[in-house]
Amino acid sequence: MTEVLKLSDHLECLTCGHEWQADAAALEEESSGERVVKDAYGNVLANGDIVAMIKDLKLKGSSQVLKVGAKSKPIRLVDGDHEIDCKMDGLAIALKACFVKKVIG
Repeated sequence: MTEVLKLSDHLECLTCGHEWQADAAALEEESSGERVVKDAYGNVLANGDIVAMIKDLKLKGSSQVLKVGAKSKPIRLVDGDHEIDCKMDGLAIALKACFVKKVIG
């Protein structure tokens, strides 16, 4: 589960340090229609897909690194800034879709 720090003018992910405007998050939640999550190459992701890392990603607060090409267990799409919940390299993590590609086949 991703922990979000709510500051006076913006929100911050405690896992990766990503910051975004609080107003933008409220607008995203209010938008109508079904949310479409796409990987780094524009492929639409769905629950149960397998994804792979497209670049090395250091996990904030630890010395561990998710290496390029590391594959996940089946993913679960969630609301919020980090759209993907999955297990990768034995860790339960939340990822942004821009760091992964869908594994086909």
